[in-house]
Amino acid sequence: MATTAVSYFKRYKMEADLREPPPPVLPAGFHWLAWSDEVLTAHAEVLFESFHQEIDAVIFSSFGNPEGCVALMNVVSRRLDFLPAATWLAAGPAGPCGAIQALHERGVGSIQNVGVAPAWRGRGLGEALVLQAMHGFRRAGLGRALLEVTAQNEAAQRLYRRLGFRRCKTLYKAVPELLET
Repeated sequence: MATTAVSYFKRYKMEADLREPPPPVLPAGFHWLAWSDEVLTAHAEVLFESFHQEIDAVIFSSFGNPEGCVALMNVVSRRLDFLPAATWLAAGPAGPCGAIQALHERGVGSIQNVGVAPAWRGRGLGEALVLQAMHGFRRAGLGRALLEVTAQNEAAQRLYRRLGFRRCKTLYKAVPELLET
């Protein structure tokens, strides 16, 4: 017989003013790939590589398998509030290795996912991706940016604070788990 238990994961909603974000700078040998339907699969592959072994794959099951990441990208990119100008891939010598997707909600830019493949972390790609999205928000006439981050992801929180994001709310994401008895 199976029963269901619920685990709760602490997440923070963070926001930043978009007055004057610094310009995004990619490391030497890397370049930007702007959003188009042709790069949807590359976004999904980067998301899977970035998250499938992280706590976020427990909280958001779509990150746990390649098909889930493709489905997620299809849903996000077909929303009416999807913002291509703030959705980017960072590509390096081995191809795409960082991704960010964004929406605009009620005049505010909303970062949905920021992912950097483990082999490429620590090179400034996450910072460059967030700044690139922030500039996309500004070009769209938005004045603030929002994102959510899992409380256990301290490295991401440090990055976001360095870029001007501040916690504005604590959330608890309920995740059901099936238990065999």
